[in-house]
Amino acid sequence: MKLCAAQLRPVKGDIGKNIEKHMQAICAAAGEGVSLIVFPELSLTGYEPGLANDLATDQNDSRLNVFQQVSNDKNISIGVGLPTRSGADVRISMIIFQPHLPRLTYSKQQLHSDEFPFFVNGPRQVIFSQDTINVAPAICFESLQPSHAENAKRIGADIYLASVAKSASGVVRAYKHYPEIAARLGMVVAMANCVGECDNFVGDGRSAIWDAKGALAAQLDNTSEGLVIYDIANEQATQVTL
Repeated sequence: MKLCAAQLRPVKGDIGKNIEKHMQAICAAAGEGVSLIVFPELSLTGYEPGLANDLATDQNDSRLNVFQQVSNDKNISIGVGLPTRSGADVRISMIIFQPHLPRLTYSKQQLHSDEFPFFVNGPRQVIFSQDTINVAPAICFESLQPSHAENAKRIGADIYLASVAKSASGVVRAYKHYPEIAARLGMVVAMANCVGECDNFVGDGRSAIWDAKGALAAQLDNTSEGLVIYDIANEQATQVTL
């Protein structure tokens, strides 16, 4: 199985243009034989809490049908970031597309204090299977809380997908935390971060994958759009510039 973390520079608030960027990344990943690709937090809108209420939708939005189609056609699972609506509330979510299967929505369960004016917590952990390997999504702040990863492991996760929007200081913390989690819990950890301006900070990229022993398999820089790919069976990693 090949796992991929995609690093993009989102277009602020423009779902249509961001879908185009995602499709370019997905097709490039599929060309490398990737089975599962994850994108940064709120990747389809950019990390813009102030815009989330107006942009919020759900997994059945017809604009997202292209992801299900490419998932089916290229036999690739895809996790994209999007604000979703639950009644009057808005959640930070990852929509998961798998070949010929119903869509899944995972919503961030542990919000940062800055996010409470805009979002509510998600209800539960989602776990799904990819090539007989169990995968648990995590979204930014919660992925730095040991309890979140511990619960993911407890319910059977082999891979921990961290979809994030982190500044330089956040990336420093991530690079300390994720290898420790990977080694202690025996999970492969993938971090997909954004680059460029987001809300009131700059995304610092450096998307990376750590193996189940906590060793850094591969990483990207802090300015480029690209893919970091890890072949779990062969323990080999590659980087692709977009």
